[in-house]
Amino acid sequence: MSHPVPGSSPVPGSFPVPASAPARRGVLRGSLAASAALALGGAGLAAPAFALSGRPRAAWGVQTGDVTASSGLVWVRSDRPARMIVETSATESFRRARRHRGPLLGAGTDFTGTTALRGLPAGEQIHYRVTLADPDDPRRTGEPVTGTFRTAPDRRRDGVRFLWSGDVAGQGWGINPDVGGFRAYDEMRRLDPDFFLCSGDAIYADGVIEPSVTLPDGRIWRNVTTPEKSKVAETLDEYRGNFRYNLLDHNVRAFNARVPSIVQWDDHEVRNNWYPGQILDDPRYTEKDVDVLAARAARAFGEYTPVSTLHLPGGHGGRGRRVHRVVRYGPLLDVFVLDMRSYRNRNSPNRQADDTTGILGAEQLAWLKRELAASTAVWKVLAADMPIGLVVPDGAADFEAIAQGDPGAPLGRELQVAELLRFVKHRRITGTLWLTADVHHTSAQHYAPERAAFKDFAPFWEFVSGPLAAGGFPANALDGTFGPERVFVRAPERANLSPMESPQYFGEVDIDGHSGDLTVRLRAEGGKVLFSKVLRPGRVGQ
Repeated sequence: MSHPVPGSSPVPGSFPVPASAPARRGVLRGSLAASAALALGGAGLAAPAFALSGRPRAAWGVQTGDVTASSGLVWVRSDRPARMIVETSATESFRRARRHRGPLLGAGTDFTGTTALRGLPAGEQIHYRVTLADPDDPRRTGEPVTGTFRTAPDRRRDGVRFLWSGDVAGQGWGINPDVGGFRAYDEMRRLDPDFFLCSGDAIYADGVIEPSVTLPDGRIWRNVTTPEKSKVAETLDEYRGNFRYNLLDHNVRAFNARVPSIVQWDDHEVRNNWYPGQILDDPRYTEKDVDVLAARAARAFGEYTPVSTLHLPGGHGGRGRRVHRVVRYGPLLDVFVLDMRSYRNRNSPNRQADDTTGILGAEQLAWLKRELAASTAVWKVLAADMPIGLVVPDGAADFEAIAQGDPGAPLGRELQVAELLRFVKHRRITGTLWLTADVHHTSAQHYAPERAAFKDFAPFWEFVSGPLAAGGFPANALDGTFGPERVFVRAPERANLSPMESPQYFGEVDIDGHSGDLTVRLRAEGGKVLFSKVLRPGRVGQ
């Protein structure tokens, strides 16, 4: 989504270039390293090549991902070459612990590694600890780092509760120690959800983090900064540094140690509004081929994110390696993680009368139909990294998402969505629900055929929540093709409000194990529930 940078005037259809002193990166390097080390609490920010004495350390914390009733992934980063060893137990004392031998961590993966856990008990609290061992002397081990998570239930009556949001460290609003860093993560952790769905824009690889920003009222927003965040990311190491940046925040590390995630990506993991085949006309980039940038970004994403389909055999570029997947979370819930970025056609006026590529690509659409038809879960969450009926422009004439502002019959990318919605109706697939972020406000849209130009679909809901740690933006216009009605919205009136000026947002989904009722709550940072909606199970539409 096109957003201005802090301190610049919003220009429709543009992504302004931030002003930068010629030698700023060199001048700032000392203070950047100091502020980043402060954020880690002195845990050791030094690059692995300069930190070879002593024992391996895991200063960046641990995280888990794609947890099911019997499996999950555990992630860690070392400060030097090391063997990853994971132990799991039903108790914090780690009595009768089970040992999982993980990979060797080295420079080829930026010293990150992921270990798959299998054969876990369903619906149980799992305690785990990660130990890093010297590969040449297994007796030399670092201090273990611990975490915990719950596996998905195998019984319907246990219920499910999760959170979702997106948009982290965007528009130049980074980790501000004066306000406690990314505070929304601490609030989400205290809600103790079963998992967190990150709806994309988990980093802003194209977003420079300046040491400070002056707000309109004269207050100063102060950022923790790093060398990799002092320019747009182009190299593999710069993309890696963008993922490390978020892990500097103590709230994020504490959250990751207790709440497993399901993560998807969107544009800012690579570059604003990118699409395959794009050639950039942007003076900030020396590499103009977006496909090259996307390949580097995808590698860093796989290294720093525990995503099951990115850790299949076959190495980088293997046929099975993809972001879109189904995470099955017991009898109540399947999460269909979509990739609306990797297979899309180019951004355009989006009014073509024939479009088989669309925003998902033909192969992903066919996969989604098969998986939806095969699902036996009561609820089927479609985790979309972009909204359906909200108009998201890209420049003066092109569009970034699905809608293009024409309320008539489906055109362009809308054709693919119409095909999917028709399929859901005619196959009588019940319990579908769309969740997204991207647009930096929170809202609830109900889609109904009686209000729509295209009528061959069952009613459904789409809920938007975000940002989690980025600028707030006004609500987008609606496109009437699928008959959306905005039932609730909370958004600022001007563009790019800092987290000091506008609350951050995340959503909550609570599925009752007895009735099967699903309750969606749109939350604002500070503990307030802004909107709540109860949906009944077993219906094709709501």
